[in-house]
Amino acid sequence: MGNVFVVLTPFIHGLVKLAGLTPQTIEIEPGTIMNIWVPKETVTKKNQTITYVPPTKPAVLFLHAFTMDGIHTWFLQVFALSREYSLYVPDLLFFGGSITDRNERSPSFQAEFVAKGLGKLGVEKVTLVGLSYGGAVGFEMAKLYPKLVKAMVVSATVVELTESISLESYKQIGVTKWSEFLLPKTVEEFRRLFSFGFHKFPAFPDFFCRDILQTMYHNRRERTELLESLVITDKDATTSYNNYSQEIHMVWGDDDKIFGLDLAMTMKTRLGNKTTLDLIKDAGHLLPIERPLCYNKRLKCILEHV
Repeated sequence: MGNVFVVLTPFIHGLVKLAGLTPQTIEIEPGTIMNIWVPKETVTKKNQTITYVPPTKPAVLFLHAFTMDGIHTWFLQVFALSREYSLYVPDLLFFGGSITDRNERSPSFQAEFVAKGLGKLGVEKVTLVGLSYGGAVGFEMAKLYPKLVKAMVVSATVVELTESISLESYKQIGVTKWSEFLLPKTVEEFRRLFSFGFHKFPAFPDFFCRDILQTMYHNRRERTELLESLVITDKDATTSYNNYSQEIHMVWGDDDKIFGLDLAMTMKTRLGNKTTLDLIKDAGHLLPIERPLCYNKRLKCILEHV
């Protein structure tokens, strides 16, 4: 039997193209390449030369979780939002086709990478939507590029992933480091990952789980390094919760088994009065994938008012 996930991917890509997006490969600098889905109307080609024009609709940037690349994480949101907004969906470094020969692995380097990519695409201001790892990168982008990021919508994430937050999650999950959890090697480890990621994990057959493992989990060494650079000591934490000029809208699954409601409420309090927190019922860590209709409804409402 062939890889079912490989067969499904062109189908998903075809639907995303029908929704008005097109995949582009952008050289950020020599040795650093970004794969990103962008609005078709922003791409012009003349005499084999591609140029990009600024979006005419409000721009929304989607940053994906650690479990999948950009478009596999967000394609359900693309279908819901592409008429009203100019959507940008990159693969972060070492996911999808995005790659670098530089040695940096920090969230700030990912933030720099995305910001430079948007600059090459003519995008001057975005509302940033981040899930889990993408949210952590998003907080760095908002801090480093306040003129670029006008508002944030984040889910299942942290401002800073400290050792104490990590240790609490390790106890809950039953691992000793993030790479044991987020880079599964077997079907059993894959099921553990998504059973914690979802309120109720669908009963996918083993062959489908194995297909995803074979397709989505490349660049393991580099991704392990990304996770190692993400965790900081409590002593080194900047606790920079007041460094954000943007409105921050937190949308959380009420059954997030990784970053639970207590952590979300603490973050909301520390981020201050410009932060909101909304809960989606019967949703886990990967709520945009698990409860897309509820999530999209809330996201649309937020985007209309930012």
